[in-house]
Amino acid sequence: MTQENGLSALEITDFPIDDDCVGAKWIVKNDDQLSKLIAIVVMGQAAQAAYIIDELIPAAPAFTNEALQNEAIIKFTVQEEKQTPRVGYPRHQRDGLIFEIISWIAAKQIAGDQCYLKDPHTSATSQGLDGIMIELSEDSSQIEKSTIFEDKCTEHPRDTFRENVIPGFVDRHSNTRNAELIAAAASLIQLSGIATPQAMQMVRRVLDNSYRHYRAAFALTDKYDNEKARKGLFKGYSSLEGINQSQRIGASLIVEGELRDWFDLIATKIIGYIQEINEVQA
Repeated sequence: MTQENGLSALEITDFPIDDDCVGAKWIVKNDDQLSKLIAIVVMGQAAQAAYIIDELIPAAPAFTNEALQNEAIIKFTVQEEKQTPRVGYPRHQRDGLIFEIISWIAAKQIAGDQCYLKDPHTSATSQGLDGIMIELSEDSSQIEKSTIFEDKCTEHPRDTFRENVIPGFVDRHSNTRNAELIAAAASLIQLSGIATPQAMQMVRRVLDNSYRHYRAAFALTDKYDNEKARKGLFKGYSSLEGINQSQRIGASLIVEGELRDWFDLIATKIIGYIQEINEVQA
């Protein structure tokens, strides 16, 4: 299945990888739209970005001001050495922030009307749950599916998947890190207008592995854009036992050229957009 539209930032293609997991490939189709959406999210307006994605309209912030723009620019500027005042962040943190937002955009593009997503982080140093999406039943009476995201931007994707992503997912699968999942899912359920008592009853299903999906997403060069490489990267997903193929997802953002060079280019484009914004009245 391929999802594409002229104002969609990404083209998304789904396919099987092996008997243990399914794959999703993300290709940037509209880098202007993508860079603007990323900027809007980092300026604290994920709700505005979600509206733009849903309505397939040109990206623009609901509002901004000089201080907000300056704060956002710092988050996309590389600063490897500590400096006061701060003028940027280490490259790996900046790139991780950009990729987490791209991951959220990808999820939002394919999310149905009954899907609710945790907003992405707006800081390069944020820790904790990368992302979670819940899908409610048609009558909003139950959680039909919850998906836990792990987003990684690294030159060593195989090692990271084996040594970091899988152990983290196994912890989740064993329900040893429940509190933040419950809190995030409860907040998302309440976005649908469901009252707190009912939401707190419904949220228990997020701990039921039979309704849970896992999505590991990596930013990758085109050398990973083939069947053999994808199988090698996501080998070991079967460590999450007792679930089926469709519940284990291996997603790839395929970029042109070298990985860090691509993130430098998209960061430059994001900063250029932020600098040229005129204040938009909400």
